[in-house]
Amino acid sequence: MLDIKTLLEDIKKAPYREITVFAPHSGNIEFVLKDVGTKVKGVSGTWKEKPGTLLAYLVREGNKKPLYAPEKGDVVEFCGLKDGQFVQAGTPLLKIRHFLTRQEVIDIILQKALSLFLAPEKGKYYFVSDVDRKIKSKGCQAVNVKEGDEILILSRMKRETIIPYQGPEGIIYALYFKPGESVDAAQPLIGVCPQNQLEQIKDVVARIQTEWEEGE
Repeated sequence: MLDIKTLLEDIKKAPYREITVFAPHSGNIEFVLKDVGTKVKGVSGTWKEKPGTLLAYLVREGNKKPLYAPEKGDVVEFCGLKDGQFVQAGTPLLKIRHFLTRQEVIDIILQKALSLFLAPEKGKYYFVSDVDRKIKSKGCQAVNVKEGDEILILSRMKRETIIPYQGPEGIIYALYFKPGESVDAAQPLIGVCPQNQLEQIKDVVARIQTEWEEGE
């Protein structure tokens, strides 16, 4: 079993991740935010329809493309650029320090504690019909899987392929994809927990929910 205490202590030493915002295309950068330490908000809304804080405009041929903060956090660095400077596509513009939420910490722990079944290749994935019905009616943790079970369908280039599960027997504790959305190769699809470790995992999740203090 994973040493949860040590892992949590390591995360607490740096309870954040830094996000670099890059220029999506070439143009002249016009910063809206000027100061390090400015707090920003990320995309929000039920359908992610509300953009984050406006960071800058990228101006090309008189057209101003707004650039928004992808996540909540603090601006910690402007990458050596001056207002009005011409930048190429892919140029780092600024960095945002995003403090981890409880759910993000839980996700980090789970991805280390669970047995992850990875996408064998890029494509759209679906559960087979009987598994899909069970997940929709009772949740993913009602599904037990074992080596060789045909649980997923890969749809790619107008062909469908049954994908058998490979890994230890257990319940599907976490889902890491949405059926019908494209998934890159080697990205996790599901996280499986052996039955004898289920209570330990639940205790870990409860502990994080109780103890983790989220940044402002």
